[in-house]
Amino acid sequence: MAVVIALDAGTTGVRAFAVDEAGRPVGYRYQEFTQHFPRPGWVEHDAAEIWTAVVAVTTQLISSLEEPVAALGITDQRETVVAWDRRTGTPRHRAIVWQDRRTAARCDALREQGALATIQPATGLVLDPYFSASKVEWLLTEGGVEADDDLCVGTVDSWLLWNLTGGEVFATEASNASRTMLFDIRSLSWSDELCDLFGVPRSALAEVRPTSGRFGETHADSGLPPGIPISGIAGDQQAALFGQACFSPGMTKNTYGTGSFVLMNVGDTCPEPVDGLLTTVAWTLPTAGGGSRTDYAYEGAIFSTGSAVQWLRDGLGLIGAAEEVGPLAETVESTEGVFLVPAFTGLGSPWWDPYARGLLIGFTRGTTGAHLARAVLEAMALQTRDVVDAMVAASGHAVTELRADGGASAAPLVLRLQADQLGVPVTRAAVPETTALGAAYLAGLAEGVWGSTDELAELWAGEDPVPPATDRRGADALHRSWLEAVRRSRSWAAEDA
Repeated sequence: MAVVIALDAGTTGVRAFAVDEAGRPVGYRYQEFTQHFPRPGWVEHDAAEIWTAVVAVTTQLISSLEEPVAALGITDQRETVVAWDRRTGTPRHRAIVWQDRRTAARCDALREQGALATIQPATGLVLDPYFSASKVEWLLTEGGVEADDDLCVGTVDSWLLWNLTGGEVFATEASNASRTMLFDIRSLSWSDELCDLFGVPRSALAEVRPTSGRFGETHADSGLPPGIPISGIAGDQQAALFGQACFSPGMTKNTYGTGSFVLMNVGDTCPEPVDGLLTTVAWTLPTAGGGSRTDYAYEGAIFSTGSAVQWLRDGLGLIGAAEEVGPLAETVESTEGVFLVPAFTGLGSPWWDPYARGLLIGFTRGTTGAHLARAVLEAMALQTRDVVDAMVAASGHAVTELRADGGASAAPLVLRLQADQLGVPVTRAAVPETTALGAAYLAGLAEGVWGSTDELAELWAGEDPVPPATDRRGADALHRSWLEAVRRSRSWAAEDA
């Protein structure tokens, strides 16, 4: 029986994950890497350390498997930028992570110059330091990275592919490229106009290929067994959408992680930009006639959900482990009017306010840690409702089920709160590692392990759906109060506030 491995290079660590032909997990290894915070609001990773972790977990996993590896897929933290030398393969600067806010002022200046009118129609993105382009510009203008003929700049997937193939392949694919703010999601090519705007040489950017297909093979110099096909790459949230088998327009998933990421499949026609939402490439798959089909997605990026649980644990000492938040929150029936807007680094979709800040409101002398814990979980569900409501209005597709994954989806209260807020069932994936599963599916699809997305849809399984409450009035009243709390958190850190 064939085994497919996914390399999941996340924000805090690297996971190697293996599945068999039935889509069942058969092994995994995980290793964390160092987070660097050189200044407030700056977040960096050592790209060489990420690669070392990839080699470690992958070799450990392969040595534990009894079956041969048919293919290898890659999924990654998307907007994070790596710059390295084409000749030596050495990083020229630490990777600048998607969470990094050092270019906020530059994005503000571009917005004031009217650049959004050029950027949004081409890329489907908003002007925010979250995306790669302003990070690359900073590396070239402030970070000491020289724009010479030996420069390679890419997202983490392209860095890993380069190393896996011994420096023979410098490529990426459309779901990652679509997060750089340098890529035209309609023509599916790098935009000369945007490269000029941010001062990025086209020669430094990777070739863009389909999401599923043979990118290359592992090289003997990589430290891995040579000759393993590398046949699928996708950004982490698009990989999760694929792993959740959301193959039809209107199908929607939410990954509850450090942040939460809601994606809705909107089909193979690129929609017009919508305020508050991102339009992104979901994946590009080959078709029978030798061509390809690109599917698109609306995305809502919610910056802080699981990080609020971490704050309860590490900042307040209210819980000893993240798993304790659900049981603590369950000890009270409501927050008694307490709301937490976890805008620790601003608000993402649908508000896109980098100057919003965290707000705790409605507390009294009777407020306890349990009320605060419940407010944190309610904020996950309420932020997700804001995004899903915007998606339904923009797409015209009704959401009939939300497919859930990520760490917080293991908390039954989160699923109940979410179902109540959306008014539809919420189903947690039976295999919660949907990001890695999606990358494995994309790789195996290219190598014939699976024959079609229809076959993959048959493999998908969920736990028992969590139904919504029959009476929506309580959920709607809670949401109205939440919107008022969000309003009060907005623009708090703006200079003119």
